[in-house]
Amino acid sequence: MNKEKYWSRILKLALPIMINNVIAQIQMLIDKIFLGRLELTCTSAVGNATSPMWTTMSTIFSLTLGGTILISQAVGANDINRAKSIMASVFKYINVLSVFWFMIWMFGAPIIFRIMKVDVTVIDMSIQYARYYAPVFLITGITSSIGSLLQVSERTRILVVYGIIRSGLNILLDYCFIFGNLGFPRMEVAGAALATTIAEYVGIVFVMLYVIFNKKLIIKPSFNMILSAKWNLFWASVKVGIPAALEDFAWNLGNLFLIVMLNVVSPEAAGVYTIIFSVELLPVAVISALGQATVTLSGQEVGKKNYRGVRTIVKLSAIVCAALDTVILLCFIILPKEIMRAFTTDKTVIAAAVVYLLIVGIDLFPKAGNIVIGSGIRGYGDTKWMLKTQICGTIFVVAGSAILVLGFKMGMTALFWLVVADETLRCALNYSKLIRISK
Repeated sequence: MNKEKYWSRILKLALPIMINNVIAQIQMLIDKIFLGRLELTCTSAVGNATSPMWTTMSTIFSLTLGGTILISQAVGANDINRAKSIMASVFKYINVLSVFWFMIWMFGAPIIFRIMKVDVTVIDMSIQYARYYAPVFLITGITSSIGSLLQVSERTRILVVYGIIRSGLNILLDYCFIFGNLGFPRMEVAGAALATTIAEYVGIVFVMLYVIFNKKLIIKPSFNMILSAKWNLFWASVKVGIPAALEDFAWNLGNLFLIVMLNVVSPEAAGVYTIIFSVELLPVAVISALGQATVTLSGQEVGKKNYRGVRTIVKLSAIVCAALDTVILLCFIILPKEIMRAFTTDKTVIAAAVVYLLIVGIDLFPKAGNIVIGSGIRGYGDTKWMLKTQICGTIFVVAGSAILVLGFKMGMTALFWLVVADETLRCALNYSKLIRISK
């Protein structure tokens, strides 16, 4: 297959996911902007709540990734029956984990936040947010399974409409619930969580109806196939997905430790980090779409035993990422204060934005490399390597942040540069691995 056809397949698969991700991130940014109109402590409360909740939620998506890889390889080998069977097992069993995490966050949030040493000034708001957001976990298994189905079927355009419906409703409900507009009660942080929960449920109902009535999804299992799905196929997916889940957990663990260290610096520092992290998530959402396309198409090429194709897919995706990262870095350099004014009126935070956004813009280059190169490696079914490098990275971040904050009493700037160093080292290791296994 020539490069033009690879370009076409990458963009056809990635662009709808990219648009959906961007819509979702814009909605989340508006969340932060609305909360930033209240007090910085509200943003800090949401940051302390969402970071560990996303950590646990990522395990569901990571385990589903194992199924996506195996299904892609089966499709590449033209074994559609096996692809359907694996898909059915993922639909059936991943929801057990969803219920488990719902129970943990509905009833265990106070304990978790005390372990995190969340400041007493914000812990009650963090608990409120967690309890209103917890029902989202009940549909996360369905959401991740449908995402896998659409991704491997290369039918991702519907995700754009799904994103518009879900995020548009979320923004409207944020306006109503956070501030008490249009006759609704003023709920502030809890209102932000409730708005997200309602919007997620409306969105998943829409996309489920699309999947049920669409006859062109070649690997869509029947309802009877889902009911009779075998555990052993799901377990095969889990064995591939567990390293990816642990990798996400290790990354988030390092991020959680950074939050803890920032809480040591000051409660406001955690709020500032939440704002900067939210700004970074928008370009990362775009890059992640290319990563999803890369892992799916790489898996199919591995199924065909076309290993040269994997290298080409990774290379083309990396070129797109580098171009995007350059544009974003220039925006961060030219408009740092304007970007930060959207999230806070605190003049001290706005003044510091020049340094923080410059560092984040530099960090996007190795981060994008890790996402795309790692996706190529996962396409081979090797998820253990990425786990190993992430464990090393987490140890580096945890030990380094503890030394910088507790030992040398350094602040946020040092921690941001520590993250850049971690991403850069892992990118070099992952690139070396991809070259070795793709020869």
